[in-house]
Amino acid sequence: MSSSLTEIVLPHRPPSLPSPVVVTGSDRDSDRRSLFVALAVINDPRDPRGRRYPLVSVLAAAVCAVLAGACTFAAVADWMRFQDESVWTRLGFDGRVPAATTVWRLLIRLDAEVLSQVLACWLRERAGPVVIGGRRGRLVIAIDGKVARGARLADGRQVHLLSAYDTSTGIVLAQVQITAKSNEIPAFTPLLRLVAAVLGSLKDVLVVADALHAQTGHADLLASADAHLMVPIKANQPKLFAQLKALPWAQVPVGAQTRETGHGRKETRTVKALTVKTPGGLGFPNAEQAVRITRTRTIKGKTTRETEYLTISLPADQAQPADLGTWARSEWHIENRLCATQRLVCIPGSAGRDWRDISGSDGLPGCRKAKGIRACQQTIGRVQA
Repeated sequence: MSSSLTEIVLPHRPPSLPSPVVVTGSDRDSDRRSLFVALAVINDPRDPRGRRYPLVSVLAAAVCAVLAGACTFAAVADWMRFQDESVWTRLGFDGRVPAATTVWRLLIRLDAEVLSQVLACWLRERAGPVVIGGRRGRLVIAIDGKVARGARLADGRQVHLLSAYDTSTGIVLAQVQITAKSNEIPAFTPLLRLVAAVLGSLKDVLVVADALHAQTGHADLLASADAHLMVPIKANQPKLFAQLKALPWAQVPVGAQTRETGHGRKETRTVKALTVKTPGGLGFPNAEQAVRITRTRTIKGKTTRETEYLTISLPADQAQPADLGTWARSEWHIENRLCATQRLVCIPGSAGRDWRDISGSDGLPGCRKAKGIRACQQTIGRVQA
């Protein structure tokens, strides 16, 4: 996965690490959230005659190393080597750990899609359902694509991934690699199939995405699975954009309004919504409501205003204006928390030096936190893996 899982797992960590033993019957039911039980379903690609280390032990150690900040095969092997024998025993190693080349040869032979699904299911078991106001909240999944920094294919091309991100728990439910000479649109359907495999069903799930995915095929696909779509409408859909802009917004009362102050700016968000599923309604499949969000920002005495139009396939009784404003902002979670993960950046000691990614150096002299787009610009060579 393209971001560290530490933030997701820590609030749900167990009191102690379970031992990697085979469990059956009631033991399996009581320990169903164990990492070892989850990883045991992955097929071992090695020849039985050459298996020196248990597969589940190597994978569990790799997961622990990644949680600790390792982002290369060598870093994973170093993490294993630097632990004491008590940790080796708890991980299932008998007095010795595999070398870096052994870890590399094993991990590159695994099916990345299967491993990703197993870890996503394990994380969901640990996180549990999200409860808001005493009731179970709607599952909102943000979808976006980004180029992975520091990753190259054999032909030199960068790796472009389309990811599905659970905005309530921060779990990457699935991701697919976008093929060469293509874009995110064809990858949307296989990505949703992987998400459905992890969740079991897409029923009542709300998918939020950017304007690129305002496609009739995407809307029909989600409707057939009893799911819903919320997307902004921009110039890539000129007729629909003109139709939304021409609606009588001046006559619509303000549904919800929020004000925030921080990061040197003041921002007011105003949400208005109209029910549009009427004869001659919007020219977008299954659109139930049209939404207009106006953002007014004041930075250093300069005020700017931005207006965004969206459509959603949920009716007004299931999507109030306050909900619409929250869901529209949740699409940015995948940008801020996944695509541009928070990193520690070492300030250059002299002009012309590169910004460097420093793992675990919080609070050290000369280091500070960078977040968002600046973190991507100021760090080089790798991402949190």
